[in-house]
Amino acid sequence: MIKAPTNKMRRRCFFIAGTIVIFFLLLISRLWNIQIIQFSKLKQMAERQQMRSTIISPKRGCIYDRNMKVLAKSASAWTVVASPMEMETDEDREKIAQGLSKILDLDKDFIIEKSKRKTYYEILKRKIEKPLADEVIKFLKDNKLRGIRLEEDNKRYYPYEDFASNVIGFVGSENQGLAGIESYYENILKGEDGKVIVAKNGKAKDMPFKYEERFEPKDGNSVVLTIDEVLQHFLEKHLTMAVKEHSVKNRATGIIMDVKTGEILAMATKPDFDPNKPTEIFNKDKLEEIEKITDDKERQKAILEEQNWQWRNKAVSDPYEPGSVFKIITASAALETGSAKLTDTYCCTGSITIAKQTIRCWKHGGHGVLDFPKAVMSSCNPWFINVGQKVGPEKFREYFKAFGFTELTGIDIPGEAESIYHPMRNFRVVELASSSMGQTFKVTPIQLITGVAAAINGGNLYEPHLVRQIVNNDGRIVENIQPVLKRQVISTQTSKDVASMCEGVVKEGSGRNAYIKGQRIGGKTGTSEKIDKKIDGQVREYILSFLGFAPVNDPKIAVLVLLDEPGVVGYGSVMAAPVVGGIMADTLPYIGIDPQYTEEELKNMDINIPHVVGETLEVAKERLESKGLKYQVISNNNDLEKDARVVKQIPSGGTKVPGSSIVMIYLSEEDQVVTQEVPDVTGHTAAQAERILGSRLLNIRITGANVEIPGTVAKSQDPPPGEQVVAGTVVTVEFINTERVE
Repeated sequence: MIKAPTNKMRRRCFFIAGTIVIFFLLLISRLWNIQIIQFSKLKQMAERQQMRSTIISPKRGCIYDRNMKVLAKSASAWTVVASPMEMETDEDREKIAQGLSKILDLDKDFIIEKSKRKTYYEILKRKIEKPLADEVIKFLKDNKLRGIRLEEDNKRYYPYEDFASNVIGFVGSENQGLAGIESYYENILKGEDGKVIVAKNGKAKDMPFKYEERFEPKDGNSVVLTIDEVLQHFLEKHLTMAVKEHSVKNRATGIIMDVKTGEILAMATKPDFDPNKPTEIFNKDKLEEIEKITDDKERQKAILEEQNWQWRNKAVSDPYEPGSVFKIITASAALETGSAKLTDTYCCTGSITIAKQTIRCWKHGGHGVLDFPKAVMSSCNPWFINVGQKVGPEKFREYFKAFGFTELTGIDIPGEAESIYHPMRNFRVVELASSSMGQTFKVTPIQLITGVAAAINGGNLYEPHLVRQIVNNDGRIVENIQPVLKRQVISTQTSKDVASMCEGVVKEGSGRNAYIKGQRIGGKTGTSEKIDKKIDGQVREYILSFLGFAPVNDPKIAVLVLLDEPGVVGYGSVMAAPVVGGIMADTLPYIGIDPQYTEEELKNMDINIPHVVGETLEVAKERLESKGLKYQVISNNNDLEKDARVVKQIPSGGTKVPGSSIVMIYLSEEDQVVTQEVPDVTGHTAAQAERILGSRLLNIRITGANVEIPGTVAKSQDPPPGEQVVAGTVVTVEFINTERVE
């Protein structure tokens, strides 16, 4: 007989059943939380435990010059990675450290320390090249070692080394752009990472290949610069020579611009650095100083300062007082506002007083009465102060702003600095006076050449830029960068008048040392005081500059050069103008600007010597005389001259020589060739140099400044003094005008 359940038994059953229900409800709730609510999170955690992801670096895009010459490219390299969790024994770790320390030139203890970490990813060495990578693979294979792998990477190369380094910039250890174009166009150049995902088993070993998934990287696009590699070499060559010749302490910088588009054809600061090894100090003297510092912190600080100094692009990052180059802008504003006409005159007495403050002209005795073109040619300070007062503070500031000096130019490179100028509330007649001649405010070189380009190109202000195209890996154009016209600042006629006045500067004014035969060059000199280097009221350092453009009748390019703190006190007319002249002499023929010779220049053109070897003496004389050449007959036997034939001539036929040169004619093989010691003609005028060389039966080729202008003397010669040469040799003599001109 079954006994009826008691109340106590019922309560116990209900309790047990309730407990079971609650347990299952909690279990279901927990499963719901795990499987539904936290599914995504837990799935990711599981994947992280079961999967290993390896990044595949994309190939960084190239940097080309405007003619598709490679300035920066990426090549395959490998990163050596340790996976300590996959290393099986301490003996393996020791063997790995022993072998790789020798192959990779790493410290053995460094590798051992890395190999003991509880991780799957420790970088041992980045960007090794193929020979080393092959050696690592062979070592691992021969010794049957696990826990080391090679990841494919890319290494950046700059084939021209220190060429345009302040423009191109450089990349860091992870291929990220850190300076210059590399940094500014990082998002275009870098591409997108790929990756390999591999499944792992419970022992943290890679699963079979079928569990691997690969996502290919997307290579970066390339940029095509406005820079022309040939023009860049011209600019860097002349800047390097100027730094050496004038002992420039704070570097030299230069820009070549297409004035009709704002394209930068060349930009350089010298000395600079090699972007293949950007952290290396390239100033050897400075490096020696740093190595003498005993305190580690001070030494590291000095290294960083020197690195930043050599990486700095002075053309865009260093504002300076433009000096008299800015008078081009003042002249433009004066003519455009009608404050002055070309025929206006002013008498310079050597100084001018503004608000009880006397400001002196660079020429202490004064220039006397000058019209506008002569004032530009002479760079007369009182003349420009006077015309600036006529323009007035409001209009002057209006054009100062219109020419772009109150804003960044917008050039596509990092580090552009802002200008420093008087606020309008403090811009009174004294500030106007100093500003009219380019003093007491600061602009960057890129701002200055951009503003002057607008003054002489027809009045149009363009945004300067360094990149003209974006192209993909197949070379197809992704984007064309079009010139950006910001505004028209002055009229076409005013622009023509300003350019014409600047031509007089080079023909016979302060820029005469930039003169080139057959080329119509305009320009303006500048000598800027560095106020921060003023001690006891005396200026200790200067920035010497010259801005030139050509051709005057249809300007195409402008060239600006600055020499910051030359070792010897001088003037832009004497030191900077010849540098621009040299750059122009190389550049203008290359870009297809044909010479336009005057009648006087045509008279002194080089001519080809006729080939007279084998001719009778009489015929040889006639042919040489018909070309305006002189001759000297060399013969030890006077009886030969009547029917003799020429057996040798120096210079040889076809050689280009200046007009009126002398040709040595030899009538017998037995006649000894006449030799001469080259005399020193430096410091002499052209007429004196020609006479001295002629007395030694040597010819002269004149280069450099216009020798018709008083004060022009020989600066250098080739061959140098004392060298033995054959009679008839052409000695090239460079002339410079040494008259003191601002």
